[in-house]
Amino acid sequence: MTAEERVDGRTARAERTRAAIVDAHLALIGEGDLRPTGERIAERAGVSLRALWTNFKDMETLFEASGARVLAEYDAAFAPVPPDLPRADRVARYCRQRARLLQLISAPARAAAMREPFSPQLRRNRQKHIERLREEVDVLFAAEFATPGGATLRDAVIAASMWPAWSMLREGLALTPTEAEAVMTRTITALLLTADD
Repeated sequence: MTAEERVDGRTARAERTRAAIVDAHLALIGEGDLRPTGERIAERAGVSLRALWTNFKDMETLFEASGARVLAEYDAAFAPVPPDLPRADRVARYCRQRARLLQLISAPARAAAMREPFSPQLRRNRQKHIERLREEVDVLFAAEFATPGGATLRDAVIAASMWPAWSMLREGLALTPTEAEAVMTRTITALLLTADD
């Protein structure tokens, strides 16, 4: 075995270990452990605590890797809504997809919300989600946002379809996903009607 093959093997092993740690972190969160410790993550990943901290220097770097995984899963599940559809169809498809995607990220979003005030990385992760959503609605509702007050309208649409609003619908009001989607659809529809004024 050459030195290059040994390095490639070590690199592959390190990548597998990192992936196992991220898998364990997200699995624990998905099971309701919203603040898993390094010890629990390492145990679930089948690695030593030392291996965890060798691969991730602190929780912030683990949050970065886990956030990248969640964003990749989100991107894989995302399908752009055609912007040339009638408004009612765009709103319905947008809200249906938002409901599905918000359910997909619900456990990591709930866990992140608990630690976000103390974590610069979790705040950066949230900003990435906001930027993606802003790009999406800028294309999907371009005509509506091209009116006076369009920037404020865009912010209102984003606020009504982000995790905090979804969390209120699902957890605060105890709505089913279908009921929460209906409320989101009604809210976005009402907001976009102001573009006609």
